[in-house]
Amino acid sequence: MSEPSQRDMTPPVAGSTPVGEARAPAQAAKASERPLKPQEKELPPLGGRERLWYAVLGVLAYLPLWVWRALGAALGSLLYWAIPRRRHVALVNLALCFPEWSEAERKRVVRRHFIVFVQTFFDRIWLWHGSPELLRKRLRMVGDVQALQGDEPTILFAPHFVGLDAGGMALSGQLPQRDFISIYTPQRNAGADRWLRRGRTRFENARVVWRRDGVKPIIAALRQGGMLYLLPDMNFGPQESIFVTFFGQPAATVPSLSRFARLGRAQVVTTVTFLDPHGYTMHVEGPWKDFPTADVEADTQRMNTYLEAWVRKRPHEYFWVHKRFKTRPEGMPPVY
Repeated sequence: MSEPSQRDMTPPVAGSTPVGEARAPAQAAKASERPLKPQEKELPPLGGRERLWYAVLGVLAYLPLWVWRALGAALGSLLYWAIPRRRHVALVNLALCFPEWSEAERKRVVRRHFIVFVQTFFDRIWLWHGSPELLRKRLRMVGDVQALQGDEPTILFAPHFVGLDAGGMALSGQLPQRDFISIYTPQRNAGADRWLRRGRTRFENARVVWRRDGVKPIIAALRQGGMLYLLPDMNFGPQESIFVTFFGQPAATVPSLSRFARLGRAQVVTTVTFLDPHGYTMHVEGPWKDFPTADVEADTQRMNTYLEAWVRKRPHEYFWVHKRFKTRPEGMPPVY
């Protein structure tokens, strides 16, 4: 299992206190990479082998859901033992966040996490290659869905639960009248990159905004009534992050939810997608009241505290294999 690659972007705002005082030269150079040219963002046509592979995936997409869930359970159980480094990361995270749990309980949750992680990876086959009718059958939206129906600029707070790709498909497939954007970082493997981009933008109303292009396209899209599918709850390093608590632990967190909401004049709606026997259910809550405020740190702490309540509902579906506490306050020892 690799680290999640979808990175967040945080517009600079005066008065905030970043975790890192200055960027290392190499980091600064990376941050100042030139924006991609339009032709570089275009998906190239599929080659012969890719067309064949996509055709195979198109057939496999119609296998019964229980087949994919069974395969995911088998492979996930195997990977739990085969990838000790990621297992260790997840166990450390749970020990920090749930010290009241026994070691046996933490191991049980981590094993379940490996299983659902792999199950959701397999589910991308039918999410990205199945028919719209199949997706409507397996993807449900409950809660304050009406908050998504208008044309108001909206940021969807979509924390890193394993069903995040299914959530994206539910939104773009079932709300064709809305335009959706998400932040994207290219994958190192060209084939995987094309598959991810084609999958996440399979519906015409969904597009990706490249991290290297900065925040202007995001703010412009929001002010035009777009929806931003934002995943701001991972550790993206010290640059532009601030320390707020997450389950009582200091966690470097990008304050982009508050900042984008203010700059984009957008409401914030929560969308959390859980696995269910029929497929997935997206839970919609919002809009957030009295958000954002002038206090970016308080807003970001509110986000983490709010997220904690969702994690407690399905702890095994949160991204525990990510090194959430890798960035530490000065003087504190590493935890991994």
